[in-house]
Amino acid sequence: MKRTTKLTALAGLAGAALAASLAAMAAGGPAPQWEMNATAIEACSCPMFCQCYFNTRPAGHHEHGGGERHFCRANLAYKINRGHFGTTSLDGAKFWLANDLGGDFSKGQMDWNVLYFDRALTAPQRDGIGQIVAHLFPVKWRSSTTAVADIDTWQLGDQAAHATMDGGKTAEVKLARTTSANGPGPVVLKNLRYWGAPRNDGFVMMPNEVEAYRVGPKAFEYRGTNGFVITVDISSRDVAAPAGGK
Repeated sequence: MKRTTKLTALAGLAGAALAASLAAMAAGGPAPQWEMNATAIEACSCPMFCQCYFNTRPAGHHEHGGGERHFCRANLAYKINRGHFGTTSLDGAKFWLANDLGGDFSKGQMDWNVLYFDRALTAPQRDGIGQIVAHLFPVKWRSSTTAVADIDTWQLGDQAAHATMDGGKTAEVKLARTTSANGPGPVVLKNLRYWGAPRNDGFVMMPNEVEAYRVGPKAFEYRGTNGFVITVDISSRDVAAPAGGK
């Protein structure tokens, strides 16, 4: 049986944005050009470092005295450094994903995802980010929804990172760099692809002090598990339809 990690699960799965772009081309209209360079403050329930990048399922967990369960429950807080969707500027825009990859993604199926748009965004910005995110995460979700919140904290420094939605009432990620035997600089994992983004500057390791999603029936909270900061780069040129439309 073919092994499918979080990365190889992306292969062959078409995002909604790609389908929309191809439909526009088929109708004779030009597909919008876009690009995004964004930094994520990210954490999940897996031990350091998230094994989903190398295995067919997340780490096993024991909760409330029950048997072992496999899941990867994560918060991903993004700030766009520079970007646009068509003529709409995305510079400085913020968005957030709260999700769970589920227990086994060997068939390319993830569990659930909520895409939060910062309340300050305009409707065109939300539409553009939604379509770009479909390319950044070209996977199948059993449940995929959108919401709006105040992403009111997004702070990144050399030693720590912190992001909150609605003052932490909806979600929070707080990371702190630990002392390393490698010296005073950060530990950076390179030569590893991040989801659908063809370029990144490396996973800057920062275990979380807390990563929490605090609303609804799927709320969760973890401390001392996986965390990192990463800057990714992706554009419409990277996902353009091959010649012949295949």
